[in-house]
Amino acid sequence: MAVEIKMPALSPTMEEGTLAKWLVKEGDVVKSGDIMAEIETDKATMEFEAVDEGTIGKILVAEGTDNVKVGTVIATLFAEGEDASTPVAAPTAPAAAPTPAQVTEAEETGTGEGKTTTPEPLKTNADTPVPAEIPEGTELVKMTLREALRDAMAEEMRADPRVFVMGEEVAQYQGAYKVTQGLLDEFGDKRVIDTPITEYGFAGIGTGAAMGGLRPIVEFMTFNFAMQAIDHIINSAAKTNYMSGGQMRCPVVFRGPNGAASRVGAQHSQNYGPWYASVPGLIVIAPYDAADAKGLLKAAIRTEDPVVFLENELLYGRTFEVPKLDDYVLPIGKARIMREGKDVTLVSYSIGVGLALEAAETLAGEGIDAEVIDLRTLRPLDTATVLKSLKKTNRVVVVEEGWPTCSIASEISAVCMEQGFDDLDAPVLRVTNEDVPMPYAANLEKLMLVSADKIVAAVKSVLYRS
Repeated sequence: MAVEIKMPALSPTMEEGTLAKWLVKEGDVVKSGDIMAEIETDKATMEFEAVDEGTIGKILVAEGTDNVKVGTVIATLFAEGEDASTPVAAPTAPAAAPTPAQVTEAEETGTGEGKTTTPEPLKTNADTPVPAEIPEGTELVKMTLREALRDAMAEEMRADPRVFVMGEEVAQYQGAYKVTQGLLDEFGDKRVIDTPITEYGFAGIGTGAAMGGLRPIVEFMTFNFAMQAIDHIINSAAKTNYMSGGQMRCPVVFRGPNGAASRVGAQHSQNYGPWYASVPGLIVIAPYDAADAKGLLKAAIRTEDPVVFLENELLYGRTFEVPKLDDYVLPIGKARIMREGKDVTLVSYSIGVGLALEAAETLAGEGIDAEVIDLRTLRPLDTATVLKSLKKTNRVVVVEEGWPTCSIASEISAVCMEQGFDDLDAPVLRVTNEDVPMPYAANLEKLMLVSADKIVAAVKSVLYRS
């Protein structure tokens, strides 16, 4: 669906500005990081970058227009295959669910007349059998990852009035990356709440609300900013169940973009997956495609434990196929085999899965059959799927868009050595980012990041074909 491009707030105090110059025109194809316009304020002239891939649809505000309010729709962006007839993204909306203040005891427990059915909380056990995730004959629809996330939240908010969303710019601006687009219109400002720029404050409020019986979804504009709130995530949310002897749970979801984006420098390009996955009491999820993002976010909202849900900014605008089901929910703690193979196992998660699949296609052209595993959940790790694949291929390469030291790749390597040593015909190799802070310069950033070419080279090494 078409995405609205809105006048950005380029500083915390900006309320309006002049759209000085368009650097794109209708019909131009843009990708994340491309400069689309120059915007003037009373303090400076700044460049406005695209956050998605797509084609510029309609330019709604002409260049040279003064006093354009922040949040004004200035253009539309179409994904591949869309055109001017495509409606602007907004969640499909039955009657709005009641606000938390309207929830009765009968509604919360799912009993009584006129009740709202509350979905059953999900258990997380990597040893339980996996049901057929997509029934045969299910229709698949194309949507972007951001649309899948939005639909997951909207569906759970309709089903359970205890669910609400809070964070910076999630309401009036409809999300810094437009993930919450349309939610304010459907659910109102009691359930879609804009917060001040204080991650420590609103993460604490969300944690307390979860302890009090609600089900908050706390959006961080980026997980780099969540470092301000890490005490609440780890010391309050993650440890509550254990320290209360099981008497108090904390069903909160902390979600937002994680990992490297495009030329945003060292302080905004870190992968926090390994950080949070080392903490007992947390569930950590890092999906790759839209189907997994939707199914796992719905599961995260329903579980009784705190979840860190790590998205990738560069994947928000990508289009994937999603099953068209009334209630598509996936099991937490189960990896997914993305591609069958017999010569080597590639293990990854999040954006690294796409690179692993790209490398597997290159390797197939050279007669090497690679199996690709998407971990999907980083805690709990589905080690059984990895070890079963290792038993078949006898070689493992772990791909991670992050630093190598104390990484998920390190953990998988240790698991393979400790539990699958007899199946290994070569050392486990890690393909990660370089062990340095992220450079800002585009050429250095490219050298620093993991790539399909580096994965291909590692695979040839474990197969002794270097």
